[in-house]
Order: sequence, then structure tokens, then C-alpha cells
Amino acid sequence: MTVTHEVTNQAPPLTGFSAADEPALLEALRREGGAWGESEVAELGALAGSAAVQDRARWAEGQPPRLHTHDRYGHRVDEVEFHPAWHELMTTAVEHGLHAAPWTDDRPGAHLVRAAKFYVWSQAEAGHGCPISMTYAAVPALRTAPELAARYEPLLAARTYDFGLRAPLTKRGLIAGMSMTEKQGGSDVRANTTRAVPAADGSYRLTGHKWFTSAPMSDVFLALAQTDEGLSCFLVPRVLPDGTRNGMRLMRLKDKLGNRSNASSEIEYEDAVAWPVGEPGRGVRTIVEMVNMTRLDCVLGSAAGMRAGLRQALHHTAHRQAFGRELDRQPLMRSVLADLAVESEAATVLGMRLAAAVDRSQAGDAGEAALRRLALAAGKYWVCKRGSTHAAEALECLGGNGYVEDSGMPRLYREAPLLSIWEGSGNVAALDVLRALGREPAGLEAYFAEVEAAAGADRRLDAAVAGLRRMLGGLGDPERAQLVARSLAERLALVLQGSLLVRHSTPAVADAFCASRLDGEWGHAFGTLPPGADLTAILGRTRTGGDTA
Repeated sequence: MTVTHEVTNQAPPLTGFSAADEPALLEALRREGGAWGESEVAELGALAGSAAVQDRARWAEGQPPRLHTHDRYGHRVDEVEFHPAWHELMTTAVEHGLHAAPWTDDRPGAHLVRAAKFYVWSQAEAGHGCPISMTYAAVPALRTAPELAARYEPLLAARTYDFGLRAPLTKRGLIAGMSMTEKQGGSDVRANTTRAVPAADGSYRLTGHKWFTSAPMSDVFLALAQTDEGLSCFLVPRVLPDGTRNGMRLMRLKDKLGNRSNASSEIEYEDAVAWPVGEPGRGVRTIVEMVNMTRLDCVLGSAAGMRAGLRQALHHTAHRQAFGRELDRQPLMRSVLADLAVESEAATVLGMRLAAAVDRSQAGDAGEAALRRLALAAGKYWVCKRGSTHAAEALECLGGNGYVEDSGMPRLYREAPLLSIWEGSGNVAALDVLRALGREPAGLEAYFAEVEAAAGADRRLDAAVAGLRRMLGGLGDPERAQLVARSLAERLALVLQGSLLVRHSTPAVADAFCASRLDGEWGHAFGTLPPGADLTAILGRTRTGGDTA
């Protein structure tokens, strides 16, 4: 065979790094009370960057789950078959407590440490984070039914991944899913038509069609259904105590834009046995805390995607040459990379601050609970919106190499919109900001107490805080409030990010953020930081930890 050329000017494989080796993440972990978990985060971060785990992620994504509605004899089975790589990823996540383990861990900072681990591990493969996140979020909702919580919570929090369709209470560990939205309702869950009829033993029988049921291979599900009292929440097991399959029929798996590794499904309940969770007719109120927990993971997942994309861009541009020198030594590319780095760090510090608020609110801090309610809605709106734009620009840093599947960048790009849609797309999150402002005035007080902890440190931040106060004062009637809801959510998130960076990041990062995001010295695309931005310092901080390995 004739040798026509040698391969040159290509970046080597990006493996053998630690996803936890990131100054902004580790500083937040120590600052917010989670230093005791740093070794656990480091261990998981090293796994995430290993060649073996990257290979598992590739297999899990490349060999999607398969639905088997019937066995060879014609019996209904409703099973989902996964590649072994999926189960290996799930096993690692569960054994490291990324699911519901923090709910049974009384150490201060348990949710913060879990958030850091979820953040680094999500950079390896995002799809399996869906059932992990839902299991985490199911516990606070389940606690509104103490008898059910006493039986199921220890198994949901157990660090054993025990896959298979068996009676839940006979297993060593459980995974939870959720079954909320319907084709006629979408985000308007009150429009659900699934019906729940009480049985003599205190259980209910559910009948209806669910348009999206995430992770249908899970052991138990939280589902919404209509009762005589109104929309109510229920716990639905996949397998009944006697070992028979519950009346939960998997109609099809969704053909999604994003990850292929996880199964999302359309199902029908046919007289399915379910147990009430929370007060009858108060289903939305029951699942609010579950929504808040999954929204936190949406923020963390978006931040993780940004960090993964940035790492790939830094690695490629450090090894790729054009016009006689490496791409990352050329001013315009350096500006793009620095801008991506600033966005990534802003997302990370906000996500970690929100996770710390979970710990403090669980400990009874009413101010932190109020702050979390408002800041989480705004953060979910803005950080998840930025995820798609960030992924597109990071991919473009690799040029045509980033456009092919082998690079892994298309997987990041396709996944990014999910996190903005899941648990309320942009309008829902923005309207939730208005709802939080109207119902919980303490949230705004806590918010300003937080951002004004940086008062006087940066004139642009001070001006942005003052401008935000004026914006809030001019909301006027409900119609006008809705028209500015997106702008308000964006500004709330940006001001909070600016305050966090001014207080806790390096001067170069904080200055670039305040000049661009708050003071308007910025274009409409990444790579438009003001000429005075200290690109060398920003990139030096970002590269700490082997991002160009």
C-alpha cells in the first residue's frame, strides 16, 4: 500500500486528566463548607477523565437502549435493554452517592459535595445523569408521605445499583423516575387527564397516557393524576409486591435530539397500582421541591457541559497550528477562549452557590431557602440558555474537527438544549421568577443581601445592582411584568454571578465579566471581550489542572 501522507497538525487524544482539577470548583467547595469531600470529588474527577470511562461513554451513547414490549412467547414485558457500559456508568454514579445519598448524610455540605461530584462526573457522559438526578429529587417529595418514605428512602439512598425488574422492597437499591407531562398539557400539568381511582386498600388505580416519562427502566415513579380532589401526586412501582408487572405500558422510546444513552418514553397506565404522596388535590405543591432539585441539576449540568466544551477547545487550540503558530497563541482565538472561560466559571460559581443554599435551607436557614427559590429560577433560566451558545462556540474552536462525531463535540452540542427545556423551558423559568418575587418578598431581600456583599468592590457591579433595583420598581401591571420577565431573569442571574466573581475569583476574571456582561463592553458573540481584558491571566487560571494535557 502506498503511503501518501503522514498525519500532522492534529491534537492528541484528550485523556488522563481530572475533571475536578479546576480552581473555581475547588475554591467553591472549600469556601461553602464542603472541603471534607474534596478527595471524593478528586477521585471521581480522575475517573471522568480516564480513557476507560470515555470509552464507556462512547459505547453508551453509540448503542442506544432498546425497548422490548413482549417476550418471545408474546407475553407483555415492557423492558428496556441497555449496553453494559450504561450500567457501569450508573454503578459508578450510585456508588459515589450522586443520587439520593445526601439525604441520609448529616454532614454539613453533603448536598454541596454531591453537587461537585455530579458536576465533574457529568462531564464524562450526561445521559445517565437523568435518572441519577430524578432519584435525588424524589426524596423530598416522598417525605410528604412519611410511611412511604420510611420504606423507600433507605433504598433510594443506598449506594448499590441493583438493576432489574423486581419488587422494589426486595432490592438492594432503587432508582426513581418521573411521569408528569402529557401530550395535551406539557408544562401546564394541571391540564393532565390521567385519572386516579381509590381502591379499598388505600391505594389508587391510574389510567391515562403520559407523553414523557423519563427513565422508564426505573424502579418507582412519581406521577401526577386527577382525583376527585384535584391533581394529586402518586408513587408508582414498576413491579408489584407479588412480583407481577404493574400496569405501566411502554409504548415507545423517544427519538431525541440530545443524548441517546438514556431512555425517555411515552407510556400508558392501565389500571396501574399507585400510592398517594402528599395531600390529595395538592399534587403540584407536592412536587415543587422535586422540581427545585432537578432544576439545580440542570444548572450544574449546563455548567459541566460548558467546562467540558472549554477543555476540548483549549486542548485542540494548544496543539493545532495555523499560519505558523499554535491557535491558542493568536490574539483573536485567545479572546474567544478567554470569553468561554469567563462564562464557564460564572456558571460554575453560581451552581455551587445554589447547592450550598440547599444545605443551609435544609438546616433551617429561612434566608437561604428564600434566596434559593428566587436565584434558582433565574439561574436555571440564564445558565441553561447560555449552555447552547457556549457549546456552539466551543465546537467552532475545533473547526471541521469539532463537527464530526468522533470529536465528542456534537454530543455536547445536542445535549445543551435539553437542560434549558427540562423542568420548565425559558418562559416557564422566567415566569417562575415573577412568581417567586410576588409570593416570597423575603427572596428579594436575601438576594440583595447576597449581591451587596460585594458593594464598593467594582463600580460596574454597583451600577448594575442599582439598575436592577430600578428595573424591579418599574414592573407595573402583570402584562408589563411578563413582557420583561426574560430580561429580568437574565439580569438577576448576571448580577449574582458578577457579585460571586468579584468576591471569589481572580481580578482578571471578575473584571472581564463586569466589563462585558454588566457594563456592555461586549458584542453579541463570544470573543468580543474589551481590549483591556487580561487574557493571559484568564487563560492561565483556566488551564490550571491540565486542560491542555
